[in-house]
Amino acid sequence: MKYLTARFHLDRESFTLHADLSLPGRGVTAFFGPSGSGKTTLLRCMAGLERAPGGFLSFQGEVWQDASTWFPTHKRPLGFVFQEARLFPHLSVLGNLRYGLKRIRQEQKVSLDQAVELLGIGHLLQRKPDRLSGGEAQRVSIARALAVSPSLLLMDEPLASLDQKRKQEILPYLERLRDELEIPILYVSHSPDEVARLADHLVAMENGCVVADGPLRETLTRLDLPIRLGEEAGAVLNAVVAERDEAWHLARVEFPGGSLWTRDDGIPMGRKVRVRVLARDVSLTRDCQKNTSIQNILPGRIAAIAEDEYPGFLLARVQIGESFLIARLTKRSSHALQLAPGQEIWVQVKTVTLI
Repeated sequence: MKYLTARFHLDRESFTLHADLSLPGRGVTAFFGPSGSGKTTLLRCMAGLERAPGGFLSFQGEVWQDASTWFPTHKRPLGFVFQEARLFPHLSVLGNLRYGLKRIRQEQKVSLDQAVELLGIGHLLQRKPDRLSGGEAQRVSIARALAVSPSLLLMDEPLASLDQKRKQEILPYLERLRDELEIPILYVSHSPDEVARLADHLVAMENGCVVADGPLRETLTRLDLPIRLGEEAGAVLNAVVAERDEAWHLARVEFPGGSLWTRDDGIPMGRKVRVRVLARDVSLTRDCQKNTSIQNILPGRIAAIAEDEYPGFLLARVQIGESFLIARLTKRSSHALQLAPGQEIWVQVKTVTLI
């Protein structure tokens, strides 16, 4: 069911924002695209931080903006997380968390204690912001946004100011928010890693326009869209840990259409996981290879072939049961194999990443 409907048109010096969206009311919707594509502007319009004349926004049947209606930000039941933590320096962590509680007018969806537990910041409550690391400060910022018990959580590149180590520390907490709360999240990012790990729904933007809008695993593998991921091009699969080979430290994950062997990270049997397969780790062959070091060989059918962003290369979208993978190959290889849409093919997957 679509819970959020947004229509905005806004002229900017560098681009013109044009968006017409109906988004799901649960999970994480990622606004993805290069810097300057309009992601943050769109998010700020939804938050009421920027006003787009003639725009329309409704959430769960309540109109927040139309020709005769305008709810200012403080009257919209939302939480907003900026790129920087923006904590009040004179207040403790607990004081920062309590600051927005007076805004709560509806039934409380997230208690203060629950927000503290979800973000793992119980040991930080008496500290002042200047005694927090960048990752700790951002976790407090996220908890503060949750403490107002929002019906919608907006996050504007919350990991952009952090180094890779701090990002990896925070991502599991964001996954908990997605999995344990029934609060839809709009998440702005230009990082394919973050999108692959967190998003359920993808809105891809370029030059102020929405160029793709749909479920993540379907949208990422479409070749008819101008989404340029370079070395990050690939697919995300929803899978389940089905088997463990303890002798060789491997685990087999099943997805709709097949299964893949990957490194055993100790994830319990039956656990749902996300699997990321990059196009550079997928090769195609006309015949099933027997004597090869590649553990994952699957039957498939070529659904589409398109030009890659790299000269001399192509991208092939291959259907495996209900799922799709992307393979990057040279035009010479495609010519030698005489590849074409509709053709039955064998897919070789070298590396599988659990995310």
